Amino acid sequence: MLETSARLLRLLSLLQTHREWSGVELAERLGVTARTVRRDVGRLRELGYPVHATAGTAGYRLGAGTELPPLLLDDDEAVAVAVGLRTAAGGSVSGIEETSVRALAKLERVLPSRLRHRVHALRSMTVPMGRAGSVVDPASLTLIAAACRDHETLRFDYRTRDGQESVRAAEPYRLVHSGRHWYLLGWDTGRADWRTYRIDRLSLRTPNGPRFAPRDLPDSDVAAYMSRSISSAPYRYQGRFTMHAPAEVVAEHMSATVGTIEPIDEWSCTLSSGANDLDELAVWVALMDIDFEVHEPPELVDRIRVLCARLASATAT
Repeated sequence: MLETSARLLRLLSLLQTHREWSGVELAERLGVTARTVRRDVGRLRELGYPVHATAGTAGYRLGAGTELPPLLLDDDEAVAVAVGLRTAAGGSVSGIEETSVRALAKLERVLPSRLRHRVHALRSMTVPMGRAGSVVDPASLTLIAAACRDHETLRFDYRTRDGQESVRAAEPYRLVHSGRHWYLLGWDTGRADWRTYRIDRLSLRTPNGPRFAPRDLPDSDVAAYMSRSISSAPYRYQGRFTMHAPAEVVAEHMSATVGTIEPIDEWSCTLSSGANDLDELAVWVALMDIDFEVHEPPELVDRIRVLCARLASATAT
């Protein structure tokens, strides 16, 4: 059995990672009785943690209180952490964007109103000099991250790349940052299929929909799945090439949102990418200055033959 102090920290950690726990669930996780859980909840409340009880179900959840819980962060530290997480969530530091969103979702659940106003004021008065991608409201990211965590269906208005608007309902599973844009991987309940949504093109509706039982993800490698979805699937033509260079060399010429690379051996790899224009796809690959073979689509093979003949005739003497 855990010592009291260690058990309190474990209890607090559990309350921060789940929307609501029953007393029985907490007792099983901590290896104690329901009575001990009630006493420990009381101790957390004495320390200033806003643990709320759900009437009739003996459930507990961690809410936002009038003051920041002690022994964690003071006001200035809390504001500094929130601002830092918002900055990181915007993609300014590669590799920690999704982690920052999850941490920000936890922090904002217990952030007192006065500190939340300070964070929002600082953000609204800060003007970035430049940005290499779409602008996404961190508040939307934290709401979506919370829905992913709590398995709650999202309802939102969505605008496609060609400007068509529709109302969607989706089971959210993962947030993915490509380096330029934020994407949501979700199961579209109306279309009964997996879909990828750009966060800057959606507007959340409230409240969220019902909770759902999680499905198996479409691919164990979510990053690779998203890369394929973003770089090829949305386009009219999906090109496949054999590149006569190591995968890491080809990767230096492109981002994950442009194409997907699968190593063949240490000297070659397969490149898949999409475009709505055959000439755009052909010229883009050719300008990498790497020997390659084109396999599909057939229209691209024919188009490259035509372009080669035209270029050859242009240099004939």
